[in-house]
Amino acid sequence: MSPFAGRRLLLGTVSCTLFLAVNSLYSSSDDVIELTPTNFNREVIQSDSLWLVEFYAPWCGHCQRLTPEWKKAATALKGVVKVGAVDADKHQSLGGQYGVKGFPTIKIFGANKNKAEDYQGGRTSEAIVDGALSALRSLVKDRLSGRGGGYSSGKQSSQDSGGSGKKDVIELTDDTFDQNVLNSDEVWLVEFYAPWCGHCKNLEPEWASAATEVKEQTKGKVKLAAVDATVNQVLASRYGIRGFPTIKIFQKGEDPVDYDGGRTRSDIIARAVDLFSENAPPPELLEITNEDVLKQTCDAHQLCIISVLPHILDTGAAGRNSYLEVMLKMADKYKKKMWGWLWTEAGAQPDLENSLGIGGFGYPAMAAVNARKMKFALLKGSFSEQGINEFLRELSVGRGSTAPIVAGGFAKINTIEPWDGKDGELPAEEDIDLSDVDLDDWDKDEL
Repeated sequence: MSPFAGRRLLLGTVSCTLFLAVNSLYSSSDDVIELTPTNFNREVIQSDSLWLVEFYAPWCGHCQRLTPEWKKAATALKGVVKVGAVDADKHQSLGGQYGVKGFPTIKIFGANKNKAEDYQGGRTSEAIVDGALSALRSLVKDRLSGRGGGYSSGKQSSQDSGGSGKKDVIELTDDTFDQNVLNSDEVWLVEFYAPWCGHCKNLEPEWASAATEVKEQTKGKVKLAAVDATVNQVLASRYGIRGFPTIKIFQKGEDPVDYDGGRTRSDIIARAVDLFSENAPPPELLEITNEDVLKQTCDAHQLCIISVLPHILDTGAAGRNSYLEVMLKMADKYKKKMWGWLWTEAGAQPDLENSLGIGGFGYPAMAAVNARKMKFALLKGSFSEQGINEFLRELSVGRGSTAPIVAGGFAKINTIEPWDGKDGELPAEEDIDLSDVDLDDWDKDEL
């Protein structure tokens, strides 16, 4: 082998090693359990254990710094609390299912596995262990007092037909299908099954558990249903059902399409949420006219995007509308994130501007606010589609730099009249009555 070839081989080996290092923060030798869409339901949702799960991205610096602490905590908690990790950059559907918007995000899966809690503690191994034991202690006390009925594992039996386990799966028949599905404005995922089918029996608990979560996340706008194709043969024939289970997606005004995703609860939920987002209208863009508008919008969304636009006298109606149009386009582009969108005029809410570090200059300005954490990030680039898109894209993958809101809150919000859509008007000048002034005498005095 030539020296040059040897160097190339060595370089290739080093490059491969570096690539693997960046893309794998945990290994099978760690006590951290690596979780994926394939094993998440089995390991976590159907488990009788308390779980701490980190959602991370391999390129994330904060995640890399957390890794040794997470491993230490996993070893200390071994046999007491399960500690897992999800590469949410690789498995975005799993991260999206649990509302992961930044990295690292840590969730606690306790008594109700379908409602994970955010871990709010420190990032050292000691703090993580303390947080896990505190969650475990609360769970045990609830059980002791009778408030908790044990872990909600998400396991459903095929014997639950018609019972609480399948309460959110809508059973359809030849007689009820058209009225419920084809005449509906909602999106429907319909499973065609046979009672004797083994694959259908395996899918049933995943489908039932997903139905409940989808109903909650989409506010009933996406529905999961089931058709016994051995009984309802008119439907089976109409839609060409040849194997079981077959899942089809129905949307108003469109031909049904086959669902070709995974069969786990997380896969089903992720697809349903995507369908909901694709069909949802863009969020409202609201002017901050009082405290309730700001509070309700920011409390109801993980992020609220607030723009401070120039005074109407500086832009006129046409200029302001052009800024609002840019915001509306970005709200539509990022509607899957389900953020809130607000705007105000420069000077109308001075305390809000000061709390976000805008402070009376540099309009138009934009801030992305996390009201729960009382942190915000400022748009540094141009107030344009490209500039705002880059700003929001960085935030959506956890790369944006944030700062605490000044004084820990928004302070006073003024109640104002909403913009009427018109150009601004300068204040009327007072007419000065000069009828009693002898201008000739005044001129003589001046001379």
